[in-house]
Amino acid sequence: MIRVVVVDDDRLVTESLKTILEASGEIKVVATGQSASEAVTLYLKEKPDVLLSDIRMGDSTGITAAKEILQQDTAAIILLLTTFSDDEYIREALSLGVKGYLIKQNLAAIVPAIKAVYNGQSVFGSEIAGKLSEVLQQQPQKKAATFQLSEREEAILLEVARGKNNKEIAKALFLSEGTVRNYISQLLDKLAVRDRTQLAIFYYQEYQ
Repeated sequence: MIRVVVVDDDRLVTESLKTILEASGEIKVVATGQSASEAVTLYLKEKPDVLLSDIRMGDSTGITAAKEILQQDTAAIILLLTTFSDDEYIREALSLGVKGYLIKQNLAAIVPAIKAVYNGQSVFGSEIAGKLSEVLQQQPQKKAATFQLSEREEAILLEVARGKNNKEIAKALFLSEGTVRNYISQLLDKLAVRDRTQLAIFYYQEYQ
């Protein structure tokens, strides 16, 4: 059972999301909140597998909450929901290492997205994915040639960018999961990035 905290400044939305998530039979909503400050408090108290948070809330933003949480727990899995596909929010979310960013109206995608980020993937809704290239072009780029990646490292990087987890990468490239983990650790060190999301960002900046 995936343990989730849901935060949205509209109580009706949090209750609706709780109903949708728990109807899947695979997710347990352990707490709900209505503000960015509550998002931080509830995350630290409950230590959920996934935090599902709105972006724009009365006292602050989900981005601010995510930043504070990730400063205290770098392994936190955060999935952001919004009605706004704002470029600045997307850039901030990516730079922080948030695992997913979805448009709130796409309710059918929320359960699969939670399961995906829980399993180590990064998720961006179709509305967001269509803007990634444009947004990433506005960020400082690191050149692959500078890091002299091997063909195998580039193959691993491609699979990470496709959102595959270690088991799926191992199957696709005929490697053991341990070998995949080792390659990903090497890539994180070599490229000086902190997580798989940042590896995916690097791939889209350099290879797309």
